[in-house]
Amino acid sequence: MSTLAPFVVPALKKHTATVIIAHGLGDTGAGWMALAQNWRRRGKFDEVAFVFPNAPSIPITCNFGMSMPGWYDIAKLGSEVDWKESVKLQDESGILRSRDYFNTLIKEEMDKGINPSRIVLGGFSQGGAISVFTGVTGKEKLGGVFGLSCYLLLSDRIKSYTPENWPNKNTPFFLAHGSDDAVVPFQFGEKSSQTLKELGLKDVTFNRYPDLGHSADPAEIDDLQRFLEKTIPPEGDGQASAGL
Repeated sequence: MSTLAPFVVPALKKHTATVIIAHGLGDTGAGWMALAQNWRRRGKFDEVAFVFPNAPSIPITCNFGMSMPGWYDIAKLGSEVDWKESVKLQDESGILRSRDYFNTLIKEEMDKGINPSRIVLGGFSQGGAISVFTGVTGKEKLGGVFGLSCYLLLSDRIKSYTPENWPNKNTPFFLAHGSDDAVVPFQFGEKSSQTLKELGLKDVTFNRYPDLGHSADPAEIDDLQRFLEKTIPPEGDGQASAGL
């Protein structure tokens, strides 16, 4: 998969955890770097390295075949497509290529000495969708997975891509969606959460944000921050607790 190298915001202290954040259609990794920089200014996640991958430029059907950064092709967007139709139209080969790429990013962090239980994978819109799919089907037990304004990919056959021992069955999944999303309908996020639970995932949180369109807002980012604080707490906190 030919793509630009990810942008990285390195840990300020000893690197003990990594958060991989995938952008949406037509964006780049740089579009979400401000999130990590904001947390840095507030003294948050000093032990965490943030990795912002860049999707390759590919033809996008719903954009009249024009090329733009994308993790997979999209045939239709918005209210013109319903849930069942969307699954039939999904670019399975493109999804699997991106899934494999995200697994290489996870492996690169593990090769640096980061335990997969200290790696969180997530993203926005298309980036959130591929992150959730990679998390569900991954062979490594991750610390957490999140998807903002996204949906579950290949929901009718995702079990066929899931390992038998299902390492991430108990991994925390955080999904968030605006009620007024005109690009990825709120119902897609809600249905995705329900389907993940029906598949057997044990720890799925779904948050609704009133009056929010296809974007993120401060309340949502605060909830994401709390999710990360819970899934990858500073290692010093754990050591202190063990000594009490």
